Order: sequence, then structure tokens, then C-alpha cells
Amino acid sequence: MKAVEISSFGPPDVLRLADRSAPVAGSGELLIRVAASGINRPDVLQRSGAYPPPPGASDLPGLEVAGVIASGDAQALAAGNFKVGDRVCALVAGGGYAEYCVAPVAQCLPVPKGMTDVEAASLPETFFTVWSNVFDRGRLQSGETLLVQGGTSGIGVTAIQLAKAMGATVIATAGNDEKCAACLALGADFAINYKTQDFQAEALRLTNGRGVDVILDMVAGSYVAKEVQCLAEDGRLVIIAVQGGVQSEINAGLVLRKRLTITGSTLRPRPVAFKQAIAQACLARVWPLLEAGRIKPVIHSVFVAAEASKAHALMETNQHVGKIVLTWGAV
Repeated sequence: MKAVEISSFGPPDVLRLADRSAPVAGSGELLIRVAASGINRPDVLQRSGAYPPPPGASDLPGLEVAGVIASGDAQALAAGNFKVGDRVCALVAGGGYAEYCVAPVAQCLPVPKGMTDVEAASLPETFFTVWSNVFDRGRLQSGETLLVQGGTSGIGVTAIQLAKAMGATVIATAGNDEKCAACLALGADFAINYKTQDFQAEALRLTNGRGVDVILDMVAGSYVAKEVQCLAEDGRLVIIAVQGGVQSEINAGLVLRKRLTITGSTLRPRPVAFKQAIAQACLARVWPLLEAGRIKPVIHSVFVAAEASKAHALMETNQHVGKIVLTWGAV
């Protein structure tokens, strides 16, 4: 098969198209003939040498795919109520940038009705991450307010739409006025240009001084101190990336007085059983919203697999709104 591999750690041009042996599905796994592969920030980190794959995972980048089931043992197919030839999308721990990819059947979901493979490939990583962190860890409820840092990222556009669909008020931050307008168009109630406005002051102003209930943070670093300031009583801060650095100073007294919860997670190294629970929650709660058109995948750009380096270069500009996807042949 053809695959995009990391020839050495470094800038986007270290990605190259290569020939690899196709993987073989083991017990409880399906082999997917990949039509499209989603690109995510962890792929960029892995390429740069900052995010090694977990033990046992493929060294190829790629955490989400869509395509058709090429093979799988009878027990695995029955477990997912699938058959060979079915269209699926899947969350994987690596190996997604390839014409064939193995995935635990527990992490495979049917492609939502009416969706292309490109759209389906943009779903698993972001929707699993948002569901796990905003709704499971962050416990966001209808009527509460969510602050999304980086509203036009793949995670951001998903969080905005899901939170609105679940009845929350959404405040999103973005780096320019055009991106703020994109957040509003996706359903955010308010958008803050973090380069020209103080998000802490604006979040407090927009909530009449009460603060927000949940914050989804992909920045960390100096943001954490400001987030503690603009959380409401019993507020929850969920950190899922550290693009702004791993060191933070906070007012611990505020954490005590406001009874705050500061938490975080990474999805990639979690066991299959954990991801299976998220998959089933998404199938029950999110897939009907996708099929009804109440929420939608947001695709910024599509590249053929041989242009993976261009796709990574685009992601590193932070100019995209939504997802970047690679394709393998006809989609």
C-alpha cells in the first residue's frame, strides 16, 4: 500500500509518500480501505518529534479515517453489526495516513447518512475529543455557558456546534475578525478577538460578571491564570492541549473560594474500552444530529495524500477554519 511516513523529525517536508506492507486485522479489529484521512494537531506534533505514538501503535501519523471495511473476523464484524463493504469512520491510535488502516471495531462507527468520506474522516478525533472533555469531564449542561479557546480549529468548530445543540450559550475566541465571524456563523453567541480584546474581561462582561461554567482550553500556559479569573462558581476548566506552554501560575485562593475544577485529558493513549464508551455515546447522541443536519462537519481544505506536507504547512499557519483532510483515490 501507499502511506505517508515521517522520514525524520522536522518541518512539513519530512513527510513522504512511501510503500508499506498493508496491516492485517487482528482479533477485534477491522481492516479499512481508506478513502480519506483527517489531519489533526497531534499529527503535527508527532512529525516534529514531540508526540510519539503509544506502545504498539503504528509509526505512521493519522488518528482518524473513513472508508470501507476490507476484512475482519466474523466475531469483530458481528460486534459492530458490520459487514465487509460497509462504509465506516474510525478513531485510531496511529496509521491513518495510509491506503489501509487497522482499527478496533469498538472505535468504528457507520458513516452518517448522506455524508461523503471526506466529511466522515473529519469526525472521529474531534467529536470523540469534544464529547469526552466538554460533556463527560466538563459536565456541560443545557443553560450553562461554554468558553471555547480557538473556535475555528477542528476541535473549536465541533465544540461550538455541539454545545449549541445541547442548549448551552457559547463564547468562542479567535485570532482575527474574520475568524470571529466564522464562529458566529457556526452558532456561537459571542466571539472574542483575543488579539485585540482581553478574553478574561470580555467573558466576565458578556456574563454580567458571573463568569462562564466550562472552558475548553487548548492553550494552557498563561491562559490558565486568566481562565481561573473568569470561571463562575463551581466552574470547570478542561485543558486538552498546551500550545501556550506547560507552566501556569494561578490564584489558588480563587480555586478554593469558587470551588473550581481544573482537569484535562489526552485521548490517544486511553484503552479501547474507554474509547468504545465515547463511540457509543456519539452514536446515540451526536450521529442523529449529524444526520438531521443540525450540526455539520466543517471542511477547510482537501489535499491528495502526496500533498501531505502542504496540508501540514497549512495547519501550522493557523489560517484554517475547520478540518484539513487527505484523500486516497476516488472519494
